[in-house]
Amino acid sequence: MIFLLWLCWGLSLASGQPDSELLARYLEETLMVDSNFSDQVARRVPRQGKLLQRLETRPRIAEFTVKSTIISRYAFTTVSCTMVNSGSEAKEGTFEMQIPAAAFISNFTMMIGDRLYHGEVKAKEKKWSNENRERDNKHSSPTDGGENGAETFKASGTIPRKTHATFMLHYEELLQRRLGKYEYTVSVRPHQLVGRLRVEVNILESSGIISLEVPPLRNNRQQSNRKITDDSSPPPSTVIGQTKTLAKVTFSPSVVQQAQIARSGVFGDFIVRYDVNRDLSVGDVQILNGYFVHYFAPKDLPPLPKNVVFVLDSSASMVGTKLRQTKDALFTILQDLRPEDHFNIIGFNNRIKIWQQDQLVPVTPNNIRDAKKYIHNMSPTGGTDINKAVLTSAKLLNNYIAQNDIDARSVSLIIFLTDGRPTVGEKQSSKILSNTKEAIHEKFCLFTLGIGNDVDYKLLERMSLENCGMMRRIQEEEDAAAQLKGFYDEIGTPLLSDIRVDYPKDSVEQVTQNVFPNYFNGSEIVIAGKLVKHNSGSLHVEVTASNANKYILLKTDVAVDIPSKNDISSSPAMEDGMETQNYIERTWSYLTIKELLTSWLKSDDTEEKEYLMDKAKSLALTYNFITPFTSLKMKELQAAQPSLHVSPSTDGIGERVQSLQGHKAPPGVPRQPDKQRIKISKTSADGDPHFVIDFPSSKLAVCFNIDGQPGDILRLVSDHNESGVTVNGQLIGAPAPPNGHKKQRTYFSTITILSNKPDRSYVEITPVKVILDDGERLVLPCDRSSMVGNHGLQVSIVANSNVTVAIQGTISFVVLIHQYKNPAPYQRNHLGFYISNSKGLSPNSHGLLGQFLHHEVKLTQDPLAGSAPLASQSPAGEPNPRSLNMLRVKGRLVPVVWKQRKIYNGEQEVDCWFAKNNADKLIDGVYQDYLAAHPFDTGASCGMTNNL
Repeated sequence: MIFLLWLCWGLSLASGQPDSELLARYLEETLMVDSNFSDQVARRVPRQGKLLQRLETRPRIAEFTVKSTIISRYAFTTVSCTMVNSGSEAKEGTFEMQIPAAAFISNFTMMIGDRLYHGEVKAKEKKWSNENRERDNKHSSPTDGGENGAETFKASGTIPRKTHATFMLHYEELLQRRLGKYEYTVSVRPHQLVGRLRVEVNILESSGIISLEVPPLRNNRQQSNRKITDDSSPPPSTVIGQTKTLAKVTFSPSVVQQAQIARSGVFGDFIVRYDVNRDLSVGDVQILNGYFVHYFAPKDLPPLPKNVVFVLDSSASMVGTKLRQTKDALFTILQDLRPEDHFNIIGFNNRIKIWQQDQLVPVTPNNIRDAKKYIHNMSPTGGTDINKAVLTSAKLLNNYIAQNDIDARSVSLIIFLTDGRPTVGEKQSSKILSNTKEAIHEKFCLFTLGIGNDVDYKLLERMSLENCGMMRRIQEEEDAAAQLKGFYDEIGTPLLSDIRVDYPKDSVEQVTQNVFPNYFNGSEIVIAGKLVKHNSGSLHVEVTASNANKYILLKTDVAVDIPSKNDISSSPAMEDGMETQNYIERTWSYLTIKELLTSWLKSDDTEEKEYLMDKAKSLALTYNFITPFTSLKMKELQAAQPSLHVSPSTDGIGERVQSLQGHKAPPGVPRQPDKQRIKISKTSADGDPHFVIDFPSSKLAVCFNIDGQPGDILRLVSDHNESGVTVNGQLIGAPAPPNGHKKQRTYFSTITILSNKPDRSYVEITPVKVILDDGERLVLPCDRSSMVGNHGLQVSIVANSNVTVAIQGTISFVVLIHQYKNPAPYQRNHLGFYISNSKGLSPNSHGLLGQFLHHEVKLTQDPLAGSAPLASQSPAGEPNPRSLNMLRVKGRLVPVVWKQRKIYNGEQEVDCWFAKNNADKLIDGVYQDYLAAHPFDTGASCGMTNNL
């Protein structure tokens, strides 16, 4: 790569053009060749390009995409990286991605040529002994603990000559609110210029989005690679779109723009910041599918007074920039103290130096001036006695609280900063921790900061976690002064203390932490749990706390039956699968695992640690999270499964690809499904949606429309109690065409087919992907033909055409995929549902289509003028306009009119008798009786029978 850049530099000098522009244009051409490598047969490449390709020592990244879906602060992120080896021999491709330290990886998949490697989350067998803990001190801890760093995920594989590989990484995180905003960060560091680079961030907040902003790329460690300016505008090519509750942000720089940012391909962190509208009372409580999450972030409250002791490391290792930046930050922080605050300063190395002995002083101009002088005169020398420094500060604060009868409505805290490990005095971490906990005795909080790379971060984190604080890392090469000031700003304005959030014990269970010592301005308290009573109607919430003026008590009742508010499945930008639609449940699992890991980290009891580890491990396996107690094991799809063809695709990502083990191609099937041989009947629901029912014995077809609402889930087939099969279809909305008679259109965006015999399984189909879950979860793109099956359930995909689902060999459904290259405003990618084989469905089947499968109808006429022979049509084959045509269905007479309707992708027409008014009298009951609560609703839970 070095030679590549050098050679392009030489070309630019010869031509007289600016080097960056020529380099970028040349690379844009060569990279686009690589990105289309799998499709091209023969394409001319300049002689210089061929030389450069031969000299290139690593595979070229043809495509790097990141797609994130953020729903109520919970972020699902999928990273896809496609590499092309255009050389004449195999080369190793390395995928490297920085992810937030607070995130959980949920899966990783590699597709190298025609070989697929998938990740399975497995339990670790490692025993966490004291020796293990001491040895792991240098590594990041299993909890975020206020940690703002990043971890690096790295994987590699050998890519054969003239082929490509795709790496897909999935991770999830709950965004923390700091300084009044949520910040979503994604690392864009492919380490080379990329032919196709795209970051897409979709945000859905039901309470409303405010203050959306995209700052410039952040890359403090590589400042030399990009121009440093005061410009605060978004990165080039960024597009921001926003409605009241939805936002979409994209970043897709061309190769020219990439080269202008950083030729090395280390572009930095792409950041999206935003906040939400919030209720001034108990906060935002969201409920969905038996789980709840409670966001509490009050504002406009008077701040509580602070009693703060600053403890600063002044050992010899702080010499130079670190101590200078620490002093600069403290000068600013002292200016921000409020008149009602009290403070003191302790400097420590191998000796302890207290600014004001045995007291905390009020904030006055003279005291601030003297404190600055004391800090200015601090000089680095000696070792690091962490234990004595903490005990001295705790004793100072304890004595001040006891002697001065401190108002209960104030907040006391210690801010402790160091750049090293204990080298003087007590050096054993376990003893320092026990001493600290005993000295503080739950009377105030300890906040720790570590500067640089030689810090015992695990010790600092446990010190803060065990004493109701948090730890923050500050990289030595970064602007430490700004980092320190930013950390203080997060905790510098306490608004509430002694917060407790209660719910009725008989209404909820497995609730996460609900008692908090302090609430700081700009932060947020998040609680989640399970509902015990799903049909209780409401959830009672009580919040008690203290602020500067009084004790407060807030109460409210939250409606439990509000699925439409929190159900995001019908939102236009939210096309991901069950993970995103169960975002509240996954928020609960994320918080619960984090708390279990924190408790495990704090505990010194062997039996308790074992219990906490087992509980966290079990929950992580259930939700497919990589934690310190679980790991990702890569497995190759067995060669005995030739009919599964999964090719690199970024459509519909945001859904994690899980284990393929257990999904096998049916014996004797061809490598590719036969695109021409597809057997479907006229019985269907397609288009807007238009329903057609074929009655072969009666030699006629009946049709009707359902004018549902976007988000409605229609029960199409319901035979859960007998054959075990249920089919539900979810509607998506679109504007009506100009001069149309409708106000809006609706289409099927998702078809969910459930089967509980012999084992429970389901298939979820959208226009971009198919999810098969029969105990092992598989996600397949719709733009690649494939066939897979197991346990009596088989799924066949014809690329961009249709999906066939066969159950037990006696039931089969065909789902047509309707996609538009350039859709009009009233068009949406959608699905059509066709019943191909209904032999296995019982006579008691129901649903909008299922109720007619084992019934026949009879056509009669009621002449409008005199008597006329009973005939469905005139001799010419057209309906008799003078007669009122009636269908006799299940003893009911239904007026109908003759129509022609297009089916099968609009390529064929069917003659049918049309029932008006949402199939009034044709279907049992009214169409609202066929609305399902969620895509996986079989009707069994609410006692639904097959006969309405």
